[in-house]
Amino acid sequence: MKVIGAGFGRTGTMSLKHELEQLGAGPCLHMIDLIRQNELIEPWHDAAVKGQDPDWDAMFAGFDSTIDWPGCSYWRELIDVYPDTPVLLNIRDFDPWYKSCINTIWAIRQAAQAGTLDGDGSEDPPPPELWEVIGTLIYGHDFQGNFEDEDWMRRNYAERIEEIKSTVPSDRLVIFRLEDQPGWTPICEMLGVEEPAEDFPHLHDTNEFRAEFGLPPL
Repeated sequence: MKVIGAGFGRTGTMSLKHELEQLGAGPCLHMIDLIRQNELIEPWHDAAVKGQDPDWDAMFAGFDSTIDWPGCSYWRELIDVYPDTPVLLNIRDFDPWYKSCINTIWAIRQAAQAGTLDGDGSEDPPPPELWEVIGTLIYGHDFQGNFEDEDWMRRNYAERIEEIKSTVPSDRLVIFRLEDQPGWTPICEMLGVEEPAEDFPHLHDTNEFRAEFGLPPL
């Protein structure tokens, strides 16, 4: 494992996935990979939903790093399983993060539960087993059933960031704050590689995400 992404999704994780892969730290596991490759779901379902002991080799088979969910839900375990791997704490300000979550992952979950996610997008909707993983890890484990309570979410978001900062040694932790527009620099320094000449990518904004699953733009 070359990089452990500890921050929640909707913090520039698709751009970071692309960046890590461009810089030789990939393939990088992201939730989009489970959506596109359903054969990856089973070991995550076994651990998250069935409560089996995580099979890390199976969960990360074919991948050299991780960013976004489902990996970030296991950040505490992963820093011990891979003790020599740098940890990337990808964050953004709470208000735009929460708004982005409402308009993307929450909106798609609500549409799926209402039976109105018709598959009229560029990505196939998650299969039932993946919805169970999402429900267990994101809305159960990480958000503890409180996603609609904005005040609770604000506290939880801040406390989680501080817990990661206080748990991971500073010489192992790299912070990527989206609003700072840090570009390639922190990741290149972490990996010890030169910065590419191309501009840092900005991928998967709210309307792009919604279009992938057939939801109208905002």
